[in-house]
Amino acid sequence: MNVITKKIALPDGREITIETGKLAKQADGAVMVRLGNTMLLATVCSAQDAVPGTDFMPLTVEYKEKFASAGRFPGGFTRREGKASDYEILIARLIDRALRPLFPSDYHAETFVNVTMYSADGIDMPDNIAGLAASAALAVSDIPFEGPISEVRVARVDGQFVINPTFEQAEKADIELMVAATLDNIMMVEGEMKEVSEAEMLDAIRVAHEAIKPQCQAQLELMKEAGKTEKRVYCHEVNDEALRQDVHDKTYAKTYELAKACNTDKHSREANFKAVCEEYKTQYLSEEEMEEKAPLVDRYYHDVEKEAMRRAVLDEGLRLDGRKTNEIRPIWCEVGYLPGPHGSAIFTRGETQSLSTVTLGTKRDEKMIDEALIQGNDRFLLHYNFPPFSTGEAKAQRGVGRREIGHGNLACRALKNMIPEDYPYVVRVVSDILESNGSSSMATVCAGTLALMDAGVQIKRPVSGIAMGLISENKGKNYAVLSDILGDEDHLGDMDFKVTGTEKGITATQMDIKVDGLSYEILENALAQAHEGRMYILGKIKETIAEPRADLKPHAPRIVTMNVPKDMIGAIIGPGGKIIQGMQTETGATISITEDDDKGIVEIAASNKQSIDAAVAKIKAIVAIPEVGEVYESKVKSIMPYGAFVEFMPGKEGLLHISEISWTRLETMEESHLKEGDSITVKLLDIDAKTGKFKLSHKVLTERPPRPEKKQEEKN
Repeated sequence: MNVITKKIALPDGREITIETGKLAKQADGAVMVRLGNTMLLATVCSAQDAVPGTDFMPLTVEYKEKFASAGRFPGGFTRREGKASDYEILIARLIDRALRPLFPSDYHAETFVNVTMYSADGIDMPDNIAGLAASAALAVSDIPFEGPISEVRVARVDGQFVINPTFEQAEKADIELMVAATLDNIMMVEGEMKEVSEAEMLDAIRVAHEAIKPQCQAQLELMKEAGKTEKRVYCHEVNDEALRQDVHDKTYAKTYELAKACNTDKHSREANFKAVCEEYKTQYLSEEEMEEKAPLVDRYYHDVEKEAMRRAVLDEGLRLDGRKTNEIRPIWCEVGYLPGPHGSAIFTRGETQSLSTVTLGTKRDEKMIDEALIQGNDRFLLHYNFPPFSTGEAKAQRGVGRREIGHGNLACRALKNMIPEDYPYVVRVVSDILESNGSSSMATVCAGTLALMDAGVQIKRPVSGIAMGLISENKGKNYAVLSDILGDEDHLGDMDFKVTGTEKGITATQMDIKVDGLSYEILENALAQAHEGRMYILGKIKETIAEPRADLKPHAPRIVTMNVPKDMIGAIIGPGGKIIQGMQTETGATISITEDDDKGIVEIAASNKQSIDAAVAKIKAIVAIPEVGEVYESKVKSIMPYGAFVEFMPGKEGLLHISEISWTRLETMEESHLKEGDSITVKLLDIDAKTGKFKLSHKVLTERPPRPEKKQEEKN
């Protein structure tokens, strides 16, 4: 074995180790990356040739966490790892978005990157080093790649930036960003913040980039020692340069005029561009050439369309729909549109529309998390759906895809910190995208805010979101930042930069860079322009509903929480759940209990006040402490020869002795006429200090009959 190892020191003294040459040697590239006791194996394999007709990069990235890595069994009946969880998909997306732009534009071979966690101790977060592992595997392969890159998480904890924080540190952070970069350029940013300024976010990105540079340098050294500085030779595209020039010469002028035509309708704009391409084919290609050259014409015309759009923006300041670079599309909003959900809203910006709903639930509605390293419950859920009809596509709607999971996660991070920490409800927001032409995730944030306020959720502040674009040339020397980008501007542009926040600061961000040379000056200008756009959209939201409704909708569940002594939890639940189930049946309320340190937290939910009050009264009765001298309404549980056992408080039973039933002496219990199930009022006379037994009496609550007069003895 030719084992090569590189070590990278983190700013706090921890060490990352990259090892290659020991494992998975038949893959094109494989490395084991270690941070503490967290170890990830990354492998990469790429086909030698492209599938005929492929004109894109068919990259697949998978991330998997083995439960054995943390000494745990997987859940489920099969007790083995199943399909990727949302968490694993989100990490795979982070890797994919950083790698994808750096493959050569004409490299079309199927490429698979697999990153697997094989060891973890729950201290270091594995996704901190997942991007580094994937890039290092490419570095020690012969696959063409314009890297290396690395990813780090930067968190601000107690005012100090920490690189690759532990789970514990990340919990305390007010800034948490994943940043991917090459030696020279930022490639990807994603994360959440607790209402911080644009300047603070930029500082975090700078700190992350400085930490990434030595990780990239280590990969370059690893590549050299592994002898992989020369990458494989490939030829995945057949080109006809004369045809390319002819397509440009004969279509550019018409396409440029269409780009400046300020057509606000997406489908007619697409049809007009397509008509120019089809006109070229029919005029300049014979029937014999059509089959061979039509795909080339389509590809070359795409480049013409891209150039025309970019030149119109850079040279004349004209966007496809006629807006200025900092102008937002027309917005209209409506709340309370749907009567069934607990809250609903429509947010429409241009040709992008979200219909969002809010459902309020109890603890039973929490989402259970059971990952290899993360267990717990989510009380705030946000689901994003993107049906094909939103873009006018005639195809079946399948299951939730990776894109939907990623967009939903971004919107969730934007909104979740605005829910009060002690909010008793589980909240689910669902965004259905009914129309899409750019930035549907940001429409989700806005619609979600509106729906939450319509539901009466007392969010701290409303949140708005905007997607920014970039058109640049000469490595950023000439550029235009675009506010509220269209789908075409995202597709044909150099950046997709989403920013969400309140009037106080940024709550979440996601940025993908598709060009080299993005300076911090451009980022700063983009953030400043995004702030203006966010504030404008926030104003539109507040015009629709200025603040959360004062009360919940009439059909929303009401929840009351109460604290009880920890040692009373068992008494409330009862043997086998008998008591709590009985209370739920009798009152119609839903009751759940959780243990928190030295107390129990009881959550009572119902759709009406009467049910809640009845359940609260029963629980108070259970947790109440029996007091000597108090009078209780009790129920006979069993009859014995020497008396009756009665339940005078929920879970509290005592003996009502035969001598304490009546002032009249009873020889047998039959004379008392008591039977099981009867109600009888008793007074607690005493509690035995040693045994805790209760002494009860009924006769003391009744009038004592006068004693019979004694016959006077006759006097002699």
